[in-house]
Amino acid sequence: MPSPVADTPSETHRFPCDNCGSDFRFSPETSQLVCDHCGNTEPVADDSPWANPLAELNFDRAIAVDLPDQDMEETRVLQCPNCAAQVEFDPGHHAAECPFCATPVVTDTGTSRHIKPRGVLPFALDEKTARAAMTDWLGKLWFAPNGLQEYARKGRKLQGIYVPYWTFDADTKSAYRGERGTVYYETRTVMRNGKRQQVRVAKVRWRGVTGRVARFFDDVLVLASRSLPKQYTDGLQPWDLGALEPYRPEFLAGFRAEAYSVPLEEGFVQARSHMDSIITRDVRFDIGGDRQRIHDIQTQVNDVTFKHILLPVWLAAYKYRGKSYRFVVNGRTGRVQGARPWSAWKIGFAVLIGLLIAGAVGFALALNEGAM
Repeated sequence: MPSPVADTPSETHRFPCDNCGSDFRFSPETSQLVCDHCGNTEPVADDSPWANPLAELNFDRAIAVDLPDQDMEETRVLQCPNCAAQVEFDPGHHAAECPFCATPVVTDTGTSRHIKPRGVLPFALDEKTARAAMTDWLGKLWFAPNGLQEYARKGRKLQGIYVPYWTFDADTKSAYRGERGTVYYETRTVMRNGKRQQVRVAKVRWRGVTGRVARFFDDVLVLASRSLPKQYTDGLQPWDLGALEPYRPEFLAGFRAEAYSVPLEEGFVQARSHMDSIITRDVRFDIGGDRQRIHDIQTQVNDVTFKHILLPVWLAAYKYRGKSYRFVVNGRTGRVQGARPWSAWKIGFAVLIGLLIAGAVGFALALNEGAM
């Protein structure tokens, strides 16, 4: 099994081929390390010394900066001056282009210390398949500029990026106060068109209630990046988190990994918002009846744990006629999201056709009325 160029905690994702010395890359097609120079292959060994068990970390210890050294790592990170993306780079790379916005940047030689990934969802789709999914998606956008579609088809290859996420587990117990509403009907006499009519009117009878609900949350997923619009990454879901592998740098060979820019504590605030919405739904169900009013919910959150995980995204950043367009492809399912480009002439043509059709219909109706 090849050994990485550098050891943790200062870690890179380069693995030299033991046959020719060129770099291995992880192949989504075979789930192995492949040397493009000589064709040599190596499995991603389960006994890798860099593999971490896919286990949760204690949230309180992390907030207190009290995690063990083996749960931390140092990587060389570039921050893009345009979109603020933080992307890991290997030693020897001193100039590059930001994969998120195509801005030329120059890296420094600094390192960043952060919580090490605990799990990784390896790429399952290769670049060719992801590109086909993206061009198919663009082809369905009739109002997209033809030039952009052609540029995307013939442009540079998509870049494989591992995007950082937090997952949170928590045990919650909630006490609530509210009211249960029961709908009943009264018959009333009303006047309609000068006539008396009887109608049924819905009324609600309210009764105060209290109660408790409990729920264990498992793997609440929170994006730990600010580089991509949240609506893009939300649109890539669902992720098959059941296929997560314990983190091994071999999975990242040939790809880049974005460092998290959303701190752990901020990520938990987002996770709590999601948990609270689910708890509110649980409370409404527990209150029952036909209608519900919730006056207060007090939630105790215990045993909070988390993981830093990496999810695979194929990314394209194109500049077309002075504008930047970004498209993302789920590296497992091929689901595509991105900026929706608009073609002014196509929109104008569609409006013109619509006006012509409306005019023709109006003219035909006028002729028909004149003939009657």
